Amino acid sequence: MKKYALTVSAIAIAVVSQPAPASADKLDVVLERLQAIEQSNAQLAKENAALKARLNRVESSKAAAPVVQAAPGRVASAPATGGAPASLKTPVVEVDAQGHTYFEHKHGAPLTFYTPGGEITAYGNLDVSIDDTAKNVGNLNLNGATPPVGNFGWMPAISTNLSYLGVRGFQHLPGMEANFLYQLELGFDVSATPGLKENNSSLSNTVNGAMFNRNTYIGLGSQEWGAVKIGKTDAPYKTSTSAFNPFSGQIGDYSVVMGNTGGDNRVEFGTRLDHAIWYESPTISGFQFNALFAPGQNRDTDSSNIAAGESDCAGGNVPQSGGNLPIACNDGSFSNAYSANLSYTNGPFYATVAYERHQAVNRQSDITAIYGTAALPNAYAQNLFNENVGDEDAFKVGALYRFATRTTVGGIFEMMHRYVPADLQFQNERTRNGTWFFVSQELTDVDSIHFGWAHAFAATGDPGQHNTSTLTTIDGLGTYGPNDNKADMVTASYKRKVSPNFTWYASVAATFNGPSAHYDLGAGGRGVTTDCHDAFGADGGYTSTPHCYAGTTIVGVSTGASWKF
Repeated sequence: MKKYALTVSAIAIAVVSQPAPASADKLDVVLERLQAIEQSNAQLAKENAALKARLNRVESSKAAAPVVQAAPGRVASAPATGGAPASLKTPVVEVDAQGHTYFEHKHGAPLTFYTPGGEITAYGNLDVSIDDTAKNVGNLNLNGATPPVGNFGWMPAISTNLSYLGVRGFQHLPGMEANFLYQLELGFDVSATPGLKENNSSLSNTVNGAMFNRNTYIGLGSQEWGAVKIGKTDAPYKTSTSAFNPFSGQIGDYSVVMGNTGGDNRVEFGTRLDHAIWYESPTISGFQFNALFAPGQNRDTDSSNIAAGESDCAGGNVPQSGGNLPIACNDGSFSNAYSANLSYTNGPFYATVAYERHQAVNRQSDITAIYGTAALPNAYAQNLFNENVGDEDAFKVGALYRFATRTTVGGIFEMMHRYVPADLQFQNERTRNGTWFFVSQELTDVDSIHFGWAHAFAATGDPGQHNTSTLTTIDGLGTYGPNDNKADMVTASYKRKVSPNFTWYASVAATFNGPSAHYDLGAGGRGVTTDCHDAFGADGGYTSTPHCYAGTTIVGVSTGASWKF
C-alpha cells in the first residue's frame, strides 16, 4: 500500500508543479485518472488479503495433520487437505514401524536402503586381468603320438574373472517372527560378448549375463532358527573353505586341484547347484551348520537326460560336448546331490568339515573313449559301458588361524571317491586325495602377499590320454593309461588395496602334471583358462574332440584389478 500511496503522491506533485491547464477540461481528465488508480489499488489490496488468508488456512491444516504411517511393506494414502489446490495438498510421508522412510539410505552401508519393513542392498564385483599363459613350457613326451598343431606355447589374453551384479534384501512378515529373504544375481563378461560358453572341448548352454544366472533365491529366515532358501547357489561344500582361497578368480585358484576329480576346467565338488533347497543355521557358541539338497529332476535312471527345466546336463555340459557317442549326458552328469558342512569359529581360529555326494554319475563316455566311438565291439565292453554309472562323493577338513602379526595360515585335506565295480577301477581317475596349504601376510594396511601349494595324489586308475606313455590292452580291446597322474600347483600373488573398493593384483602360477595327469590353470571362475587340449585335431582342422596332452607343465602370469562393492 505504501507503494501505491507514493505513486499517487508523485502524480499529485507532478500535477501541481505543472503550469496551470489551459482549461478546466484538462483538470477533470487528471482527476479521473487519479480516481481510477485509487480504485485499482483498492482491488489489489482486497485480492492480496484473500490470498494471504487462504495460505494461512493451508499452513494451519498441514501443522494439524498427523504423520502418515504405512504398515510395514504397505503404501499409505494421503489425507484430504480441504479446498487447497492439488499442488498444495499434504505430501505422503511413508515410514515403517521403525520410522524409516521408503529408500532412505542406511548409515554406514553405501548401497543399502530402507524399505517399509525391510532393506534392499546392491552389490557387485568387476574384475578384469591381462594374462600370458603357456600350455607347456617343459619337454612334452609324445610317446609316438601326433604333436600339437596349434599354438601350444605362450598366448596373451584379456580375461573377465568372477564379475557379477546383484541385489539382496529382506521384508518383515507381519505377525511372524521371520523375514522374507531374496537375492537376484547375474554374472557377466566385461571383456567378452555374452553368449553360450564354448571352448575346444566343451559347450554349455548357460548364458553368462542372463537374468539371473548366478546365486539367486527366495526364502524365510530369522535370527532364532536360521534360514531356509530355495533357488540356486554355491553348495556348502564349496563355500565352507572360501576363506582358504586368497587366489579366488586368479590363475592360481585352488580349484585347479581341490574339488577337481579329473583335471581340466570343471570343478565337480566346487560348483553351483541348480534347483536346490537348503538350510543355514544361526551361529551357536561358534558352531554353524549348512545343508543342501538338489533333486536330480532326471527321468532317466542313468542320469543321461538333461534335468527337467534346465539348459545343461548336471555337471556343466550338454549332450554333444566333446563329441560324445552316443549323444547323451554321459560325461559327468548326475542325479540327486547332497551337500553339507559344519564350521567352528573362535576369534582368529576357523575350522570346518564338509561332505558332498552326487548320485548316479554317468561317465560312460570314458568307456567309449577307451574303445572308440564306434559301437562297442563285444559283450564285455558293453557291460563296462552299462556299469560306468555310480555315485561320487567328497569329504574335506580344513583349519586356518590369523596371528597377531597379521599372518594367516591354513590347510585342507580332501578325499574324493567314485563308487564303481572292481572291473572298472582301471579307468577310475576320480578316486584320489588332495591337499592345499596357503599363507597370507599383510605387509601394511593396503599391501599383502599370498602363497599357495596344492597337491593331487595319484588316483586309483586312469582312462588314458592321447600321449599316455604306457598303454595296457583290456580283453584284447582298446587301451587304458597308467595312473601316474599326480600333480602339483604353486601360486603367488601380490595385492594392493588402492581404496576400500578397488584392488590391484599381480599373480604367477604353475601346474606340474605327472606323466598321465592333465590338470589345468585357471579353473574356478576365470573367463580364460588354460588346459591340456590341443586347439586342433590331428589333421590340422578344427574339431570338437581335440587331443588332451598329459604330463604338461602349464605356467601363467597375470595382472588385473577388481572393483567390489
